[in-house]
Amino acid sequence: MTIQYDITHTTTYRYRKPVTFGEHRVMFRPRDSHDLRVLATDLVVSPEAVVRLIQDPHSNSVALVTPLGEAKELRIVCSFRIEHAVTNNLELPLSPGAEFFPFSYSVEERFDLEQYLRPHHDDPFGRLSTWARQFIRTDGPTGTRDLLLKMNQFIKNEFTYAGRDEEGTQTPLETLERQSGSCRDFALLMMEAARRLGVATRFVSGYLYDPSLDRAAVEGENDVPSDTVGAGSTHAWLQAYLPGAGWVPFDPTNNLTGGSQLIRVGVARDPRLAAPISGCWFGEPDAYVGMEVDVRVCRI
Repeated sequence: MTIQYDITHTTTYRYRKPVTFGEHRVMFRPRDSHDLRVLATDLVVSPEAVVRLIQDPHSNSVALVTPLGEAKELRIVCSFRIEHAVTNNLELPLSPGAEFFPFSYSVEERFDLEQYLRPHHDDPFGRLSTWARQFIRTDGPTGTRDLLLKMNQFIKNEFTYAGRDEEGTQTPLETLERQSGSCRDFALLMMEAARRLGVATRFVSGYLYDPSLDRAAVEGENDVPSDTVGAGSTHAWLQAYLPGAGWVPFDPTNNLTGGSQLIRVGVARDPRLAAPISGCWFGEPDAYVGMEVDVRVCRI
C-alpha cells in the first residue's frame, strides 16, 4: 500500500533594512528510497537567486541557494509530491546473531558504521551510560529490538516535549537533566545512549504527517485533538542499524517506529550536519527581525 502526500515547506527571514545574502544551504527534498519516491518538486526563492543542486557525503539532496541583490525579506518555498509506502519495521526479521543484546556487527559492517557507533558527546561521570543500561533486562535475555522500543517509549512517556525555534541541539546530559526537550534533543539523547550500548545510530531530519491537521482543514476547526507532536515544522528522529533489518526508524517524540507518518529528508551522524537550512547575510547588526517556518503535509 502506498500513500501520496503534498508537502510545502516555507521559510521566511525578515530584516528591518535591506541586506545582501551569502550562500544558503537548503536540505528540504525528501530522500528517495525503496519506500519513498519523489514524484514532483518545485523551488521558489525571493529575491531571485542562483541555485545549484548537489549531494552531500551522506547522499542527501542539498540546494545551494545564493540570493541576488538586496532585500528586506528572504523567502524560500519548496513544494513536493511524494509516494510513501507503509512500512511495519517491527515485522522485519533480525539476523539470528542480532536478535538478543548484546550482539556484534560483522567486520565489514563495523568499517561502514564506525562513524555511527562512536559517541559524539562526553559522558564524564557515566550518567548517560547508566541511564541506557536501565533498559537491559535483569530477569532474562534482552531482545535487541525490545530494548530500543522500551527506550523509545520511555522518552515519550517520561520526558516533556518543548518545541524550540532556535538553532542547535541540547547535549544528551542537558536533556536528561531537564527531562524535556525538542524532537532534535530527544533523537540525540536516544542516539548517544544506544551508541554507548554498541548500537549504531544516525540522526534523521524530515517531515511528520499529522492526520488531525487534515481533519481540521476539512472540518474547518482548529481544535481537532491529536496525539502527534512536532508537525507544522521540520521534525527529527533517529535510525538504528540492526543486522537483517537495516536502518530502522525510532521517533521518541511520538513513540513511532515506522508506518507512513515519518518522511525522511536528510541523515547524518550528528544533528548539526542535517540542518534544514543554514546561510549568512550582510548588513547592519540590528537588521535581523526574525524567521518563520511553515510546513504543511497533506495526504492526497
